[in-house]
Amino acid sequence: MEITSVFSFLDYYKKIRERTNKLIKVVPPEHLDFTYKPGKFTIGDQIRHIGTIERYMFVETVAGRKSSYPGCGKELVDGYENVVSYFNELHRQSLEIIGSLDDADLKRKCITPDNSEIAIWKWLRAMVEHEIHHRAQLYLYLNMLDVATPPIFGLTAEEVQRRSMPQ
Repeated sequence: MEITSVFSFLDYYKKIRERTNKLIKVVPPEHLDFTYKPGKFTIGDQIRHIGTIERYMFVETVAGRKSSYPGCGKELVDGYENVVSYFNELHRQSLEIIGSLDDADLKRKCITPDNSEIAIWKWLRAMVEHEIHHRAQLYLYLNMLDVATPPIFGLTAEEVQRRSMPQ
């Protein structure tokens, strides 16, 4: 998918983030520090990571600056409400910066943290793919905790299968 319009990208990304937010709303605050294995991201780390990597790596480089990714640990912000507020504020800042681009900027190159050049539209697409990747990890973590999670597109796989069977 080639991104040719900032406006249409922001509309699309809004829908991606709505799905992520719907999932974050079901995170039990007492499980913010859950991880499947010591040394791996916790649920809180996953949420902070989506926010900080979006704002400080993807969007900084889109704006022509170097990545300033601070990590995703509890030292940034802790506690469910604080993490969610931080996550939302970083996203608000990101949208403001992306929204200042014009369509021609999407073809311009930016420099990634590994000093590769990439078209801004491709980097924004990678940003979306990155969020979806971590959202999937959150689904897995929550399933491990037996937390009911919202279906992504309205129906669960089981509901689709039931509706697909001949009557």
